[in-house]
Amino acid sequence: MSVDISGAQLVRVCTVLQDCADKLAVLGNIMPDTYHGRPEADSVVGADISGVISQHREAEQSLKTVRQIHAEGGAITEAVQELHKSHKELDRTMETNPLSPDNLAKVQRDRQFLAEVIINVLAEVKEKGTIESLLLAVEEEKKKKAHLLDIIIREEEGRRRTKALQRQLQDIRKEKTLELQRREEMTAHLKDQLQEMKVKTSLERKYVKNSTELLVYQGQKLNTHQEKLMEDDIKLLQNKMEMERRAHMEMEIFLKENLSRLGEKLEYWMERYEKDMEDKQQELNTLKNAKYSNLAQLQDLAKKYRESEQVVIENRIEKENLRKMLEKQQMERLAATKIQSWWRGTMVRRGLGQYKKGKKGKDGKKGKKKKK
Repeated sequence: MSVDISGAQLVRVCTVLQDCADKLAVLGNIMPDTYHGRPEADSVVGADISGVISQHREAEQSLKTVRQIHAEGGAITEAVQELHKSHKELDRTMETNPLSPDNLAKVQRDRQFLAEVIINVLAEVKEKGTIESLLLAVEEEKKKKAHLLDIIIREEEGRRRTKALQRQLQDIRKEKTLELQRREEMTAHLKDQLQEMKVKTSLERKYVKNSTELLVYQGQKLNTHQEKLMEDDIKLLQNKMEMERRAHMEMEIFLKENLSRLGEKLEYWMERYEKDMEDKQQELNTLKNAKYSNLAQLQDLAKKYRESEQVVIENRIEKENLRKMLEKQQMERLAATKIQSWWRGTMVRRGLGQYKKGKKGKDGKKGKKKKK
């Protein structure tokens, strides 16, 4: 958006802007760093700043008058509002403590910024008759303020997080303190147990030492006694070995004598064996001959037995056939008798043949008499 200024309005705007630039230059000259720390600094600076503020207010009133003359100059209105805001901030800063280093630095920055903006706008108005640089400066300042506000918000968020983390840290410290206290108590308890274990271990060591010494003494006595017993056993075994050696010699002599006697007996029994073998061989030959003769008789008897057995079997078969034939004839006779009885009964029941019924009347009576 561009606003063209011409004629008397251009002269008025240039005059107002030039007046503002001069007053800002004067403000920069009346606030040197040498005033800081001097006794008369408050009165001198206060009077000068009050004069500058009043002059700025007059310049602002003049800009408002120009705005009322040209109602279509919306950009000038926004510029005047921004200047008014900056003047209010300047007033608030000056009223707090103008001689503090932070306030002095901020006032210098704001003054330099306003001076540069006004000088640029004045040059643009003189050359082109527009206030584009003022609008650009206002937009840039808005962006800076938005960025600063974002930084402030993030800083506040960081502070809140820091406080939350501090609270968590305090809770963790409390927990760690309690844990440390519990561990210290546990350490003291373990130290007590360690001391008890040391005392107990010392007593056990003494007991084990005494027990070991006693066991060693008992072992030595037992070993001495066992050595004596083993020496007695050695002597006894030596006596037994001597007796065994003598017994062995006597046994050897006895066995040699017995061997000679057994040799003689062996010769006797060998001779008797040969003689008995000859006798038994003769008996065996006799038995073989008897066996052969008995075998021939046995074969004859077996042949006769087989023939007799065949005759007996044939006789049994004939008797069995005869018995079966007699049984068959008996069964046939019984069957014929039963058939005859059945046939007679049938003839009687049905009146067939000689059992036929007679006529009624006389013939019937005669028939009855005949039956009788």
